Order: sequence, then structure tokens, then C-alpha cells
Amino acid sequence: MPLDIAIAQFRPAKGDLDRTLDACAATIKRAAAQEPRPRLVVFPETALTGYFLEGGVREQALSAPQLFEALNSRVSVEGLDIAIGFYERDAGGIYNSGLYATLGPAGGIRHVHRKVFLATYGVFQEERFVEAGAGIRAFDGPLGRTALLICEDGFHSISGTLAALDGASVILILSASPARGAAPGAGAPDNLVRWDALASAVAAEHGVYVLVSQLVGFEGGKGFAGGSAAYDPRGHRIVAGPLWEEALLPVRLDLGEAARARADEPLFSDLERSWTRLLVNSPGSGVDRPAAEIE
Repeated sequence: MPLDIAIAQFRPAKGDLDRTLDACAATIKRAAAQEPRPRLVVFPETALTGYFLEGGVREQALSAPQLFEALNSRVSVEGLDIAIGFYERDAGGIYNSGLYATLGPAGGIRHVHRKVFLATYGVFQEERFVEAGAGIRAFDGPLGRTALLICEDGFHSISGTLAALDGASVILILSASPARGAAPGAGAPDNLVRWDALASAVAAEHGVYVLVSQLVGFEGGKGFAGGSAAYDPRGHRIVAGPLWEEALLPVRLDLGEAARARADEPLFSDLERSWTRLLVNSPGSGVDRPAAEIE
């Protein structure tokens, strides 16, 4: 059966948690009122606070249970899932994280992903203020096996590979990507042109759906252009969000399409068969071959 999802291209009230939580709740309620009703609403990276908080992340960070309770108490819906980016506080550490949870009295937290690849170059200074996540894994949910990535995680093809090898057929990428450059006639900032190529390639190589939710708005002179998108397991873009404004983008997934795409072009099954051999025999993997196997 098809599954309906809403991508929330969202503008937070920077540094104002209560106001932004209220706005998130209003967005969730608006999505829940759509027909057909989505099973999941996907928000972008750092949707609760805005991205460029620098030292302010310590004051704005929440634990995953605090975030879940704050949203669950504001939204009286059942059977609706959310994926949302936030600065997470846990055991003294601060992380750029993504929460996946089911709302309602019978709901709860299903998964938390901590950004692995921290952008620390140019205008980005993440390693100064947050810690890196330890790994990438998929989890079971109403979409089947699903994985979360956060922004630069998606720039590394190994991230999609690890998610797919753990069984993911849907990859949600939560992003806060500032607009940069614009080639003549491109119709979009250069960063979104690159995102289109990256997300399409991850989807096609692994036979998975890829959904990218982008932050929108301005922070300290830096603009987030939006341009959220979704890609089918053959790498085709199936929906694209507007530029420079908030939006709720409906997406319908047919999970059977992932199996059909993998059967038609078995790139992923080739990867599964070769993965362990590649790790053991490729010097760049960092995995040592057993001494008995070294010629």
C-alpha cells in the first residue's frame, strides 16, 4: 500500500524555543488535516532553533525525551510520526541530532541520529560547539526500515551505503544548507543543484527513497533557500519545494518500488555481495587482513 508523507520546509524563530515549538505543532496539525493524511511529517536540521547558534547551543539544547514531551503535549494526534532536527543534550554532551518519534499517548521515541560528519570549514564551525555521532543505522517504523541522516552526512556516499546495508529502504535527510552561488540559467542556488545530484545518486545507487527537508529563512545575513525534494529508488526527483518560503510538500511512497528498482538494476545486491571482501582487501578501509591471508 502507498504511504503518504509530508516534508515540512520550515522557518524556525531563531533562539526562541517556545515560539518555534508552537510553530512546529501548528505545522503538524496542518499536515494532519490534509487529505490524504500523512503518516509522517519530516522537518529539517536544527528546526527547533535555527542553525547558526554557535555558543548558544548549550542554552537551547534539549534531551530527546524533553523534545518529545514538548511536542506531544502541544499536539493531540495519534498515529502520526515526526522526524525533526534539534540540538540535543545527553549525558553532558551536545549533538546536532535528529529525532524520529510517534506522537500520541501510545507513541514514543523510535530513533535518535547524531550527525556524524560535522561541517567545520568556511562559515561552518560545528566541531567547536557539538560532538560527532558515532555511527549510522536504520530502524524499524511504519515506513519499513528507515534511516536518518543530517546534512553533510548526505554528502558522503558511504552514509547512504551504511544505511542501505542495515536494511533501509527510506532515507530521510534533515538539512540546513545555506544558499551559495548561482550559475547563469540554473534557476536555483549552487548548493541546491549539488543536493539534487547527491540525493538522486544515493537513491539510484541503493534502490531507496530519499527525502530531503531543507531549512528556510535568514540567519545573520545567511539565507536558507528551501528547495526540499524527494527522490524515488531509481533516482528520479518526484517532488520539489519552492524557494525562499515555507511549505508542506506531500509525497506518496510505494515501498514495493524499491524492490522493483533493485531487481531491474542490481547495484545494491552487487554491493552486498562484495562489501566484506572490499573491506578486508582495500587498504583505505582501515580493516587489516588476517595474517594467514596475506600473500
